[in-house]
Amino acid sequence: MSSVYYVLSHQRIPLEAILSATNNFAEENVIGESWVNKRYKGQLLWSGELIEIDARRLNKDLDDGEQMFWMEISRLSTLKHKNLVSLVGFCDDNDEKIIIYRHETRGGLNNYLSDPMLLTWVRRLEISLGVAHALSYIHYYDESCDFSMNFDSATVLLNDDWEPKLSCFEVSMKIEASRRHNSFHTHKLQHTYGYGDPTYIEAKSVSQKSDIYSFGIVLLELLCGRKSIITNDQDNKYLVPVVLFHHREKILNDIIDPNLWKQMDPQSLKIFVETAHDCFNQERSQLSSIDEIVPRLEIALELQLERENALNEHSIVAADTASTHQKVITCQINYKK
Repeated sequence: MSSVYYVLSHQRIPLEAILSATNNFAEENVIGESWVNKRYKGQLLWSGELIEIDARRLNKDLDDGEQMFWMEISRLSTLKHKNLVSLVGFCDDNDEKIIIYRHETRGGLNNYLSDPMLLTWVRRLEISLGVAHALSYIHYYDESCDFSMNFDSATVLLNDDWEPKLSCFEVSMKIEASRRHNSFHTHKLQHTYGYGDPTYIEAKSVSQKSDIYSFGIVLLELLCGRKSIITNDQDNKYLVPVVLFHHREKILNDIIDPNLWKQMDPQSLKIFVETAHDCFNQERSQLSSIDEIVPRLEIALELQLERENALNEHSIVAADTASTHQKVITCQINYKK
């Protein structure tokens, strides 16, 4: 730990500065809470810059909290990707363990799932692709792999431009590159309710496939505009079997908001649904990998954009035609006069 502390000492932020930024951890500044930490928004004046922050205060009752804290900081300081949250610094004063990120102003993706006008189909595809790129970077392009065990639509944060930032590093395991596709057993990792990989839940076994499963659920949430647990007066239903049933029966339109459905290019929708479906294959060896998912989502987005451009061109032509027609009528009226 001492070597990590020395290397990262330039990112250490005094507790007094964080207390000032969060108004002494005021409850009105709480923006989230999990079994690992409690999150506070605030404004931190640091290095001459006023920064909107997301301060994550580690739960002091965690058995391995100290180890988890330093592991997360050391990993986050090396992860650099446009679709990952940005680390501002950390604090370890007075028995506190706090990690400070830049706060993404729009908050979690989960807050917008049910709004098909604000979160259009194009925007949903762009967000899906951004998250997929972040997972691809974590899984393959870094020297080690972090398994994000609290991955859900709430941990996909959105900035002003609706760009997604993955922020689910609350539990991570650093493993050698040669062992990336193996499974690891632990009794201390937890999934957000409704996003858990059944293999993990049953056998306490975790691998990159667990991330794929959780990502698939986020894709279905974006598709249907619903959260992973469908709540009604009688009971709660998991979104996955509901969507897979409607897909199998070819009645997906029954569970997709009509205002979202009418935006969708059929081929774009088909590829997106098949991509999500392949995240839930019961044969673990046949689950899609993230490097298979990314190009499929790119194609789905490309097809949708082609449709949007065609519609825009049609609208322009229709508007020009209407304008010309109006001019002809005006000229005829003037001629008769």
